[in-house]
Amino acid sequence: MKATQHIKRISIETVCILYVLLFDYAAISKLLDFENFQVQLGQSPLLSAFASWVSWGVPIIEIFIALTLLIPRYRVIGLFAAFSLMVMFTSYIIIILNFSSFVPCSCGGILDKLGWTEHLVFNSAFVLIALIGILLLTSTKLADNTRKRNSIFITVPALLVTSIAVVVLLFVLSEDIIHHRNNFIRRFPHYPATEIRQKDLKYNSYYFAGTIPGKIYLGNYTTPFQITVADTLLKTINKHNIQLDRVDFSFHSAEIRVLDSSFYLFDGTVPCIYRGKTANWKAKLQAPIAIRYTLAEPVDTNTVVFRAFAPKTGENILGLFKLATENTTDFKPKLLEKQIDGIFDTDGMLKYDKVKRSVVYLYKYRNQFISTDQNLSVVSRGKTIDTFSIAKIQVKYLPASKQRKMSTPPFVVNKTIAVHNNLLYVASALPGKFEAIELWDAATIIDVYDLSNNSYLFSFPIYNVKKEKMKSFIVQGNLLFAIVGTHLVLYKLNPLFKSNLKK
Repeated sequence: MKATQHIKRISIETVCILYVLLFDYAAISKLLDFENFQVQLGQSPLLSAFASWVSWGVPIIEIFIALTLLIPRYRVIGLFAAFSLMVMFTSYIIIILNFSSFVPCSCGGILDKLGWTEHLVFNSAFVLIALIGILLLTSTKLADNTRKRNSIFITVPALLVTSIAVVVLLFVLSEDIIHHRNNFIRRFPHYPATEIRQKDLKYNSYYFAGTIPGKIYLGNYTTPFQITVADTLLKTINKHNIQLDRVDFSFHSAEIRVLDSSFYLFDGTVPCIYRGKTANWKAKLQAPIAIRYTLAEPVDTNTVVFRAFAPKTGENILGLFKLATENTTDFKPKLLEKQIDGIFDTDGMLKYDKVKRSVVYLYKYRNQFISTDQNLSVVSRGKTIDTFSIAKIQVKYLPASKQRKMSTPPFVVNKTIAVHNNLLYVASALPGKFEAIELWDAATIIDVYDLSNNSYLFSFPIYNVKKEKMKSFIVQGNLLFAIVGTHLVLYKLNPLFKSNLKK
């Protein structure tokens, strides 16, 4: 009998020592590399929305449990707490393995080197060890109280279910917060985009004019009447000179756009619009445009969406040019929302999604965008995940020249965008919470949004080439093309995008 009690006592001591070593080691490792621990939690699909308080709470709880296990009087409480925490950790890994992309583990130390399967086995073993410790300790302390000893068989399953439910609840809440009420925490899945090839264009003055399946079109600001055509594998590149039926204008900001088999040449300073076919690259001047414009995108053969200065107020306004009806102009004065001056505060980017036939306007200095149909009727208004809803700019009016100018450097929120198949890709200018500054030094971060419900999906990097950052990009099917310095870079988007890409 004494030998049995001695074995029980040694076993209980062993369980407690194992947990003390585990929790102390894990907690100290987290605290010593606290910034990295927070970054890892920030990328977790379960805990990213709660990373700030969880990053402090977990190591504190681990140290507290270790202390209770060192004091014989509190060991029952300590073992129950250890069992609950390890069940939570194990549930976390099961959800990671079955319901999410790869996420770095956040355990610290040598445990951080374990793979997911090994980690699941390790955690499950410690759950079993805690359960053995609870049974041994309660059978010893409650040997004379059968009722309390039997209640353990109710307490343990209840604690098991409760611990799993807490983790599931955190997962559901975190997913909802990240996608719909994000507090500026990005999610970086494992390899959402893979670089395939680079092509040195020799010059940094290229821009994207459009894409069609199998081809990509590039314009060049220094040679505005030349179009470069590359295949989507970047193996062959051809150049074509554009022939205009009228050249008696003073062009200052000519840009080319390609939509299916048609191409357009815009210059809002003239103002003029040319239209032609890609079969021969000959363009004809459309009927004279009555208003100068600053942005333009074709949405069909006879319709162009544009941004201009409103004739009465001088503020930015969106509208439609109808080329088939003697170039009638249809202004949409209620689309852009003025905050400060109606010019700089509404500055932004205009793109057309030819797959879904929708127009997107993203503000440059605040976290808002507008999605419309081809006729510029509002479908929805959404927000990017950063928290800057008011443009941080200071504008000064100069009476002598009757001009408005920024009196201080503006605070840029969004740099450039692409739209394809109801996905909005935003090149952000701002690091989010728990992000490594080294990543921002080495890459441009793209945030992806689902325009069907204006939810944030995830983010991924486009890496610098020869220390040059990405200037612009465009998406076609499962391919992303980026201009980085003088290089045209091809990325393949992995199956993570599959449900939103054109099949």
